[in-house]
Amino acid sequence: MRKNIKKAIPVRYHDGLSQLRPNAGGIDIGASDVWVDVGNKDAEPVRKFETFTADLNRMGDWLKSCGIQTVAMESTGVYWIPVSQILESKGIEVYLVNARQAKNVSGRKSDMLDCQWLGILHRYGLLPASFRPAKDIGVLRAYMRHRQMLIEYAAAHVQHMQKALTQMNVQLQHVISWHLSIKLCFDAGL
Repeated sequence: MRKNIKKAIPVRYHDGLSQLRPNAGGIDIGASDVWVDVGNKDAEPVRKFETFTADLNRMGDWLKSCGIQTVAMESTGVYWIPVSQILESKGIEVYLVNARQAKNVSGRKSDMLDCQWLGILHRYGLLPASFRPAKDIGVLRAYMRHRQMLIEYAAAHVQHMQKALTQMNVQLQHVISWHLSIKLCFDAGL
């Protein structure tokens, strides 16, 4: 004898919540492709774009045509920078979010699902934006980081040259220090 058992109706977690940002999207960024979700703003709500500039511009134009005003994306290495710059140049507000705040859901295994999840969380106002300095400060920081990197590279190259000279038994550092000590003694009148 079989009992009449009703199936449980899944309750959607966002039923009853109001969307704070109805014109929001979610973006999952990778090294070679970008997945974008626009919710119910298009017949094809999730699209994949490559990371070339022309493709990112096409992505920005599509977001604008869907009426998207703001997007949430994770700060993945440096891959987010060109995406952010292109979207901001098109007037789309970019929320750079902490990956730890969006990854606490089990079962999300694909980039497509990640961008949809980011879009949902962003539409309901559940993702705070990370601090990003003003544009001028960001440019200055980029110059300073690049300068520091060049200084570190220069030091490493000098060490490589010194090592190569030592391996060839060219004692240039001893000759230079000897000449400097002679010059200092001569200048001091000794």
